Formats: sequence, C-alpha cells, structure tokens
Amino acid sequence: MLTITNRKTPELWEKGKGSRNAVSLAESEDGDEALQLVGKERAQQFSEEYNRKLRRKLDLVIPPICAAVYFTQYLDKTSLNYASIMDFPITGERYNLVSLAFYLGFLIFEFPTVYISQKLRVAKYLGGNIILWGIILMLHAITTSFGSFFVLRFLLGMCESCVAPILILIISMFYKKDEQATRVSWFYVTVRLSSILTIWKLTSWPVHQNGLAQIFGGFVAYGISFYEGDAIASYKIVYLFLGGFAIIVGAVVLAWLPDSPVHARILTKEERIAALERVRDDQGGTENKKLKKDQILEALLDIRTWLIVLITLMTSIPIGALGSFSNIIIKSFGYTSRQTLILSTPGGAVAALSTLLCGWYSDRKSERMVPIAFALMPAIVGWAIMIGLNGKAHEKGSLLFGTYLVNTFGSALSSVYAYNASNISGHTKKNTMNAITLLSFALGNIIGTEVFQPKDAPAYIPGKIAIMVLLILELIIAFLLRLINVRLNIRRRARLAGEQARRGWTDADVQKERERHAFLDLTDKQNLFFLYTT
Repeated sequence: MLTITNRKTPELWEKGKGSRNAVSLAESEDGDEALQLVGKERAQQFSEEYNRKLRRKLDLVIPPICAAVYFTQYLDKTSLNYASIMDFPITGERYNLVSLAFYLGFLIFEFPTVYISQKLRVAKYLGGNIILWGIILMLHAITTSFGSFFVLRFLLGMCESCVAPILILIISMFYKKDEQATRVSWFYVTVRLSSILTIWKLTSWPVHQNGLAQIFGGFVAYGISFYEGDAIASYKIVYLFLGGFAIIVGAVVLAWLPDSPVHARILTKEERIAALERVRDDQGGTENKKLKKDQILEALLDIRTWLIVLITLMTSIPIGALGSFSNIIIKSFGYTSRQTLILSTPGGAVAALSTLLCGWYSDRKSERMVPIAFALMPAIVGWAIMIGLNGKAHEKGSLLFGTYLVNTFGSALSSVYAYNASNISGHTKKNTMNAITLLSFALGNIIGTEVFQPKDAPAYIPGKIAIMVLLILELIIAFLLRLINVRLNIRRRARLAGEQARRGWTDADVQKERERHAFLDLTDKQNLFFLYTT
C-alpha cells in the first residue's frame, strides 16, 4: 500500500524518496461521500445485465430532466432574440446592452454559485434557481424601460449561471467516461430543438406537430403570431409563457432529479451501491462538501485549464453573436419576419444532428477534441460563404445555406462539457474547472453581443470575418490540447508500470489499488490510476 505524507502536494510519489509529489491514500476523512456507502474497496460485484438495467433506469430520469433544464435555460436566455422582432421597445445600442446584461450577471455570479452549490444538495439548489429565474422572466412583461430590462436580464444571468456546472457534475457522478459525452449531447441538443420549437410557436402553422412541437407550437401560435390587440404587447406573451414553463421545470427538478448516487431517492440502496461501483474504475469520484484550496490552485496552474478557456471563449463569442443576431442576419438577405422565423428552423436541425453525432463519436472512440474539429470545419466553410457572397442578391439561397452550416460549431461546447466531466477529478477541482469554463462562456457571450455593430449592418462583414478567424484558431488549440493529454497518458502508464514493477504488484493488486483510489477525492494529477480521455 502506498503511504501518506502531505495531502496538499500535487502528484503520487514513491515511498522513501521524499518527493514533493505525495498524497494521501490510507486516510479517508477527506474522501467522497460515496465512501460512507461503498467503502474504499469493492465489496459487491454486479452483473453486466444488472448494470445495463440500472443504466436504463437512470436514462429514463436524469438525461430527460437535464434536457428539460437546458431546454428551458436556452429558451429563456434567447427570448430576447425572438422579442427583437416582435415590437420589443429597446433597439440599437441599448438592445446590445440589454443582451449583454444577462452575461454580465452570469459572469459575476459563476464562481459564487458553484461553490455555494458544493455546500448544498446540488439538484435542490438548481431547482430553486430555476423557479426564481422563472419569476424574473415573467417580470419582463411588466416593464418597458431600458433600466428595468437591464436589471432583470442581469438577475436572470445570475440565476442561470449554475445550470451547466451542476448538470455536468451530475452526469459525471452517474455515468462512466464512455457514456458521458452521449448523455451531455442529449441535453445540449435541446438548445437546438428549443430554437426550432420556439420558431414553430411564433409562426402561423396549424397544429399538426406531435409531442413538444404540439405543446410549444399549438398552445400559443395564434396568440403570439397573429395577436393584434392593444391589451398586451406580443413580446410580453413570450416572457409570461416561458417564465411559467421555467417554474414548472424547477418543480420537476426539486421533486425528481437526484443530487448524487449516494442520495438518489429514485434508486434502492442496492442500486445506489451499484451506481457507485459502475463508475469506480473511472477514478472521477462523486461528491465532497469540503472546499479544498489546493485543488483550486491545481486547477488554476494546469495549462489544460487555460486551453479549455480559449476553446470555450472561441466557441462562445459566435454563440453570443448569433444568439441575438441570427434572425436579423437571415432577414437581411431579403426575407420577411415570418419567412425568417421559418427559414431559420433548418439551422437548428443541423446543429442538433451535429451535436448528437459528435457526442456519439466522442464516446465510441474515447475522443473529446476530434469531435470539436468535426464541429468547426463546416462552420468555417459557412462563414466563408457568407463573407464571399455578400451583396449578391441572386445568391440568396447560398447565403441561407451558409447560415445553416455555421450552426455545427455549437456542438464544440458540448464536447467541452464532456471533456470536463471525463478529464477532471477531485470535487473542488471539478467545480473550479466548470466555473472557469462557464466564466469563459459568459465572457465570450458578452464579447459576442458586440461583434455585430449597428454601423456594419446589414452585412456585418467585419464580425463575420472575426468569427471565422476565431474558429480556425480554435481548431488548432483543440489539437494541441489533445496532444497534451496523449502525452500525459503515456507518462502516466509508464509511471504505473514502474510502480508495479518496483512493488511487485500483480495485475490484481493494481486493480485493487485502483479501486481504493476511486472515492478518495484525489485530483486527476494526484491519482496515478487516472487516465485522460483525449
């Protein structure tokens, strides 16, 4: 058994050499909550069939609720985009500032909300925030002033800043590494479906769609698209409807979304143990309420953190730009408002398909960066089309096709979320990494709201060129990060082989030590048995 010296140093060490790389293996008081239920060593074995049934049970609850949350968040966040062409009273530079306010609140509250959630039951904290932002969203319908909209959007950003970190954390606690990207893509794809469904509900289509389309399309289609009365502005109906929907989703989260395998009321005690044993060998850990400064420092000093920051920024800047201007860009090709709403629908379908395919490939091949390349290359081509064909009215269809292609880039953010779930260990480090990632997301979106300047309308060529250059740079950084992880895995395997030879461990001994490490809340750098998903 390896020996303990200093808990705060970064990596595993070899006994007797006095290395600075020492960690605790025997003590468990700083370990995950999972230790209370399963202990440091595997006590029970579960058959593959049992685990498949358990995974199916989890799939019926966790991904659908995560999807509903992300679906709701995206609709609420981008409600301003739809309000912009429905008699919204704020225009010009003030519209840009109102759009920016959401991400300003998101930016300021990201770190506090992540660390508050670590001290509480994460799903309960999430549900409370959703209900609160639903109320805030409905308050948008009682004001018409710039200052009020700015404050409400700021508060909305504060409440919604907890969503992605908590969803990533929950997915990483319940699913194995080769299952995480697919599940992340399942909830991330809803941002694309929400675009389509919101468009459906804003058009005059008859109610012939099924499922969600029927709910979102039929329920308010005429009330929004054809309302001509003076009692309430059309954009206010959007806010009232989406705010009420958010409150319902928040109640569902409070009632059914589990906080962790240890506290999952939807599982029996045996199933909770099985859920933990399923993820033990991935070395990702589960939940720990203690905030560990050494893990925060490790996250800040890890070069891979800042590469993820760059990738997130370069993905989020276009997201911020298109979130407020995609419909305006399509309308600039010469379409009416109603045509714009309908014609932007295929872009959401392209993005949804791209996200699902990238998530599937990511888990199947144990890759995280290659799917990002798949997401970026069509988008780069799409921006090039819109830049190259600018001003050519007879190329209207080609320009529209370019707007469809650019929608593939958003699935890169899904791959980043999956990367964090699979490649960061240590609960405080994982929370810190998620906070930094979402901080970058907010900052990128803030910058994105200013990419398309009024003076560059209607073509916005400088903004389009800037986005294309950013995506090319992002492609390069993604492959650099992949190379770093490949090299880290080579070194980690070599060190483990050396340790095994020095100690005379059999393969069974190695597996036993791997199991003992799983829930000790060690970081990925501290844990000799942790391997990175490239």
